[in-house]
Amino acid sequence: MDDGKSTLIGRLLYDSKNVLQDQLDAIQRQTKNREEGEIDLALLTDGLRAEREQGITIDVAYKYFSTPKRKFIIADAPGHIQYTRNMVTGASNANLAIILIDARNGVSEQTRRHSIIASLLGIKHIVVAVNKMDLVNYSQDIYNNIIIDYTQVAKTLGLSDIQYIPISALNGDNIVEKSDKLPWYSGDSLLAFLEKVEVHNDINLTDGRFPVQYVIRPQSDELHDYRGYAGKITSGIYRKGDSVLVLPAGIETVIDHIEIAGKEVSEAFAPQSVVIHLTDDIDISRGDIIVHKDKQPQIEQEIDVLLCWMDNKPLIKGNKYLLQLNSRIVRAVIRDIEYKLDVNSLEKVYDFEKIGLNDIVKATIRTASPLPFDSYQILPNNGGAILIDETSHVTVGACMFQ
Repeated sequence: MDDGKSTLIGRLLYDSKNVLQDQLDAIQRQTKNREEGEIDLALLTDGLRAEREQGITIDVAYKYFSTPKRKFIIADAPGHIQYTRNMVTGASNANLAIILIDARNGVSEQTRRHSIIASLLGIKHIVVAVNKMDLVNYSQDIYNNIIIDYTQVAKTLGLSDIQYIPISALNGDNIVEKSDKLPWYSGDSLLAFLEKVEVHNDINLTDGRFPVQYVIRPQSDELHDYRGYAGKITSGIYRKGDSVLVLPAGIETVIDHIEIAGKEVSEAFAPQSVVIHLTDDIDISRGDIIVHKDKQPQIEQEIDVLLCWMDNKPLIKGNKYLLQLNSRIVRAVIRDIEYKLDVNSLEKVYDFEKIGLNDIVKATIRTASPLPFDSYQILPNNGGAILIDETSHVTVGACMFQ
């Protein structure tokens, strides 16, 4: 919080020429310190009135931009512990996390908390951006001390792929172009690193998972016998002739052919959207999952989860909800709450009064019917689910299967 996240993203968009002139004119008018001649780049992401009045980020802001080398989606997540649920939401689909550290303050409690959340969500790539280097006279010693301190945090959490970059978001040092004010730093600028970091290897191409989203059955004269199962391959590779299982029923069959955009292909892989045709006519509906015989997920009704609570009403043992995993929705009940996790220290708290908004707990959930799932740490796309209130249909919790 107040370490310059929104300013960093605003600077990244501005210096990479991804801000339209009318946007610049609008934030120029809204900048408080216009007499200084500088526009407040944080206004590019802090769109809520409360955010602009208080100078903090409250909600997750998504910004889309591209360079000749890569397309990006940035989730600007809030830093305060009060908005842990927003941080979890913003980080849940990220390939990479930028942990921002104020050079004047060094590694703080918030730094550790954000790193813990990144670790829990299985984000593989971490950039530690040491910001406000201009306020410490671009000191190499201060930067090196922060690296030493954060290395200990990373070791505790098991984070391995970490890149350290000294920056000044306000002045644009090392954001898009290398800065001559940091001659002792020999690495890439932030954007140069983001353009080349390898994320394609993060996709699991071994364990095939294909949740069925829609059954295509036109029953027209020209497509009388057409029966296809549409969805997105979340992991693995599927080929014509593969032996597969339809879960949770456990029916064995073979892939007859695969279509992508109406054209038949010999194979398809994650994260492609496809239509799969099977050799047998099977009772398959939305929510079923097609997997390879030799790489099956767990199928249970009683599941241990790490649960981030997102509702103003407290979580109570015995409460009933809808649980949605990909396209499958089942009724579920909270069987037990084992402990609450202190997101500042990873300490397990067994003696707690209640589970409220933004709390993260280890819980046991029982579903009304068997659920095919994987461990979140191994296959996040088939290991993360949401809890939905049955009456209001509001998302009240995010689950990570253990």
